[in-house]
Amino acid sequence: MLLPSSPSPSAGLYRAMLGAPARQLFASRDLQETCSLVSRVMKPHALKVLGHGQRLDARMHHLAFGDVSLSRLTHGAEVRIEPGELDDFFLVMMPLHGRAQVRCGNEDLESTPDVASVISAHLGTAMHWSADCDQLMVRIAKPFLERMLMAQLGREPDAPLQFTLGFRWRDQAAWHCLVRYLVDWAEQPIELADHKIVVGQLEQLVASSLLACQPHNFTAAPLARRSAVLPRHVKRVQEYLHSHAHEAIRADTLAEIAGVSVRSLYAGFQDFCGVSPMQYLRTVRLERVRAELLAGPVCGGVASVALRWGFTHMGRFSADYKAEFGESPSQTVRRT
Repeated sequence: MLLPSSPSPSAGLYRAMLGAPARQLFASRDLQETCSLVSRVMKPHALKVLGHGQRLDARMHHLAFGDVSLSRLTHGAEVRIEPGELDDFFLVMMPLHGRAQVRCGNEDLESTPDVASVISAHLGTAMHWSADCDQLMVRIAKPFLERMLMAQLGREPDAPLQFTLGFRWRDQAAWHCLVRYLVDWAEQPIELADHKIVVGQLEQLVASSLLACQPHNFTAAPLARRSAVLPRHVKRVQEYLHSHAHEAIRADTLAEIAGVSVRSLYAGFQDFCGVSPMQYLRTVRLERVRAELLAGPVCGGVASVALRWGFTHMGRFSADYKAEFGESPSQTVRRT
């Protein structure tokens, strides 16, 4: 039997997501129903309640960000979960309460509110959750994460990507802040499907942050060597950015268009444009916002136009806009 652990001091920061009706996927006391509904989000697995007299009181909340999703799951009873190999996704599980014994491949881990588990897609996995175990989980599609890794390496990986199982996620400021940002998005009454640019940015941020924050079997591998990027390659990407600024754009896609690694592409943009490709894209999108504001009254005002072009932080957007054009968005609107 797993003994309960003390709640994390910051567990309250994530409490709202569990209580948001719009994000609740299900609430159930039925074993088969719970197993089936969780399987739709994750994968088919075996689920068994442990201990006499225990009964499920399961709840799951969920929000998808394209190739990434954020979930919160509690079973309300001590359970054993056997998913086997995850196959097509990686999973970061962060207990907010309780604890879990996790076996992944040949490694064993006691996961607590201080120590998350990072499940690698190709390794067999089994878990034992305490009755009060309440986990926040980030699911990342395997093909997407592998593409991000390949872009960093500048070559195809010669082995399956495998992370260290234990992850002291609260000690990694970049990851901790990212998770809070995702939870904040989950609390908003926003339909993410309507904001593909934002979703694309969040996907890349999650994948790159995990690769940077958690050790894996390619952490020590040499990254792609910097090579000269011919101006025509940079121009090709510039043209693509102007034509597709309204779409979600990934760094690995731009590198593929340029025919070089992500690092070489960024080096080329710095050499020839003085900015990174994504900074260049930000300027293009600022110009598109300005064009819409100058065209006349817009439904939803400045915030609506900014969000449509991928700007989610209005304070930062206003500062960037003023730095670029010498006036605030509201001043532009008053000129029309």
